[in-house]
Amino acid sequence: MTKGHADLIERGAKLADEFIVGIIQNVNKKTLFTIEERKEMVESVTAPLDNVRVVTFEGLLADYLRANEIPAVLRGLRATLDFEYEIQMAQINSKLYKGMETLFLMTDERYSYISSSAVRELFTLGGDYSDMVPEKVYEYMQNYKR
Repeated sequence: MTKGHADLIERGAKLADEFIVGIIQNVNKKTLFTIEERKEMVESVTAPLDNVRVVTFEGLLADYLRANEIPAVLRGLRATLDFEYEIQMAQINSKLYKGMETLFLMTDERYSYISSSAVRELFTLGGDYSDMVPEKVYEYMQNYKR
């Protein structure tokens, strides 16, 4: 979880009575942490936000949203490249779950250069990523056995 993610969650939580952060178990993506560890990190960062709930799931986002009667998803955009990918995903999800809305929120410019893959690379190669992740996530990562 980067500072960009945390910022989007905080801002998004102001837009709804309940804000659900979904963590997908994607077998096609290589992650450093288990889904349980990732959930623990997100929960530690979002704990001060009373209306935020963190869930994990497998499969398609549209299927999860439909099954749980969630009408919208919030996605963050850093740059034009993000938009091209995200608009395609929004259109696919809308086709899979009629009536689903995708809301886009621009990343705060302070975090627009940060990506999870960049943090992961810095972490694995011993670089300094301390200003890219929330303090609680940084502490968690520092205590992680590589």
